[in-house]
Amino acid sequence: MIWYITGGERSGKSSYAQKLALEQSGSPVYVATSRIWDEDFKNRVKRHISDRDERWTTIEEEKYLSKIDLRGKVAVIDCVTLWLTNFYTDTKYDVQQSLKLAKEEFDLLVKTECTLIIISNELGMGMHADTEIGRKFTELQGWMNQHISARADKAILMISGIPVPIK
Repeated sequence: MIWYITGGERSGKSSYAQKLALEQSGSPVYVATSRIWDEDFKNRVKRHISDRDERWTTIEEEKYLSKIDLRGKVAVIDCVTLWLTNFYTDTKYDVQQSLKLAKEEFDLLVKTECTLIIISNELGMGMHADTEIGRKFTELQGWMNQHISARADKAILMISGIPVPIK
């Protein structure tokens, strides 16, 4: 089963995904995809960690999610945007190469017999990026979101903390 949860920043995606995971498992897995870029981001990660209790197993993996043994588990992948950022920066901002690598990795991940709750962001609904790198990343994010949502069994758009089913 694949759940796809998307929305804007601070729309309630992570809280909803964690609640959903706990409804399906007493011991879910939280897969953190972020790199710690600066002190502010470090504090954001600490806040996310404090949102979860002892029932959770946290695994940090920046890119190769398919290497994690998730068989038979419920896993929250948080989040596609940060995961894609790692491919994007590692390929020196090559959109096509990043998209190819991310799709390949995602397609390997979904072969695992598990429940995935995948969090992403709808960047294209926000302000238009003022740099070429930012505009290209928004395109990359949109294409990857389409790839993931096409394979999802259920998709939810979070708006102001309200889950709106879209698939």
